[in-house]
Formats: sequence, structure tokens, C-alpha cells
Amino acid sequence: MASPTNPADSADEPLSAGQEPVDAELIELAGRIFDAARGGDTEALGAFLTAGAPADLTNDRGDTLLMLAAYHGHAAAVRLLLERGADPNRVNDRGQSPLAGTVFKGADEALAALLAGGADPHAGTPSAYETAQMFGKAELLARFDGVL
Repeated sequence: MASPTNPADSADEPLSAGQEPVDAELIELAGRIFDAARGGDTEALGAFLTAGAPADLTNDRGDTLLMLAAYHGHAAAVRLLLERGADPNRVNDRGQSPLAGTVFKGADEALAALLAGGADPHAGTPSAYETAQMFGKAELLARFDGVL
């Protein structure tokens, strides 16, 4: 199995409908929003969301704000995004879920926040459950067995 793509390496360009070029200022703003998620800056992230940024904003690789916050272990940002309507089971373009990213990175607090927010351990490819199996994380497998 190939290792998961590092969401930190993404160019963070928002997806457009393809009909119109994306404004440079909009790209810069999106970059700041993705940086806030990646860096766990809940104050800035909350302000962006309050101003109208979508909780499920995705970059050019399909990584959501939630994926970036979770992958980098920022539990408070994960909780904020979930409270604002982010989908805990939305997968990126490679089929990876935020929960699988937390298993891969060992981000236990972000993992707990995702589970509390309704993340499915069996969503994605590989799923969080399969990732825990690959890395021999028996404690997570037992925990995931109780989530159906």
C-alpha cells in the first residue's frame, strides 16, 4: 500500500467550477484558511467560518479543512469544524478519510474528536480500521469495533 499523501504538501488551491478563472485574491484567502486549519488556529478558523467560508472547503487534492486539522493533530480545530458542519466522513481524492489520517499520524485527541463527531472507522480506502490493522494498533481496533 502506498503511504498516505501528506496533506501538508498540498498546494491548497480551492476547486472551482471550471467555468471561470479563480481570482488571485480568492486563492490567497483560501490559502490563509487552509493554513489556519493546518496550524490549528481556531480563532482565525472560526472567524473565516463565521464570515462564510464553507466548513467543507477543499483544496486541489480534495483535502478538507477537517482533514488538514485532523492530520496535524489539532483537536480543538477538529471540534470547531465539526460544530460548524464539516462532514467527518468526507474523503479526499485518494479516498482517505480524516480519521484514517489521525490513525496514521497517531493524533489521539483529534481521533477522539472525530469519533465523537460521528466519524466512521470503516469509511475510506484504506479505512481507519484497515490503517489500524496495518500498524498493529490493537487498542484502536478494539475501540473501532464498538463503532458501527
